[in-house]
Amino acid sequence: MTQVPKLSRRARWAIPAGALVVTGGVLAGTLISSAQAAPGLPARTAAQLLAEVADSTPPPLTGTVVETASFGLPALPATGNPTSLSSLLTGSHTIRVWYASPGHFRLAVPQSLSESDVIRDGRTAWLWQSTLNKVTKFTLPAHAPASGSVPRQPLTPQQAAQQVLAAVGPTTTVRVDSNVTVAGQAAYALVLAPKDARSLVGQVQIDVDGRNGVPLRLQVFARGSSSPAFQVGYTDIAFVKPAAADLSFSPPPGATVTQVNLSDHPAAARDHARPDVTTTGSGWLTVLELPSSELTSGPSAPGSGHSPGDDAAVLRTLLAAATPVHGAWGSGRLLRTSLVSVLITDQGHAFVGAVQPSVLYAAAAQPH
Repeated sequence: MTQVPKLSRRARWAIPAGALVVTGGVLAGTLISSAQAAPGLPARTAAQLLAEVADSTPPPLTGTVVETASFGLPALPATGNPTSLSSLLTGSHTIRVWYASPGHFRLAVPQSLSESDVIRDGRTAWLWQSTLNKVTKFTLPAHAPASGSVPRQPLTPQQAAQQVLAAVGPTTTVRVDSNVTVAGQAAYALVLAPKDARSLVGQVQIDVDGRNGVPLRLQVFARGSSSPAFQVGYTDIAFVKPAAADLSFSPPPGATVTQVNLSDHPAAARDHARPDVTTTGSGWLTVLELPSSELTSGPSAPGSGHSPGDDAAVLRTLLAAATPVHGAWGSGRLLRTSLVSVLITDQGHAFVGAVQPSVLYAAAAQPH
């Protein structure tokens, strides 16, 4: 294995890389990969593929993305909201993608008898929730990046790959595995693995399209596991420009429209989705901290369509399945799976990460 050089990165997803498996938009289904012989592609080094994934701009495309999570958590309350904590930890969704450019795209999350859409048209972004017939119109800062600029945006393979690349460095090994076929496209298999044994991640495989460097699929494996605990990838894709009608949006009749202006506060565009979540650590050892406001109902972020009461129900379910623990940091309950550790303290904080419990205890010991 080769140590990865430090690379420049043109886009960052708002969620820390080390917490990918517990914060990404988590959805389910069976991703399609080829059982045929490895397709032929020109030889590429790991460093070349890393640079291409980090710095390439996807061409126009349309397709369907499926995200899957299997963390071994107890059954969680269904909220019907793809951005709730329940959906972030487990669940099943499909995402339809229409992408023309970083500033012009549409992501649709169809559900039973409903749909949630994120549309970006330059400095204007829309969040539409059909069940509530509710629309939020965001005015974005000038030159806002595609990643992290639109609140409540579902996760795509490209964004997941960028998130993982934030952990690449001296703490990561990398290699190129046998070529694969994803959604009918020949792809390189780029495999990254954390060196630190405190990370529960065994390896992450990013399947990179052989023609244009677009990540087609990302899979996260727990240590010692041959089956991915999390994966997000295209099941079909066409590198064609979307029709104008697929990228346009007007609020439907009778919809409640809320306007949120982020143009005067560029940082707010990044933090608007989960302003109450903080992080400890970095890279593969990143830990998410949810303060006590997440454990009780309260006002949600404007236009998010998100109820903290939903998260409270999920955390109560996790709490019931957890084991009592204590230490110098205090006392609480710990839930541990092959890829996720969750610590809920008696002081009303929740710590989540793809890390050994000792990392969560260290985070809990810090001043809050």
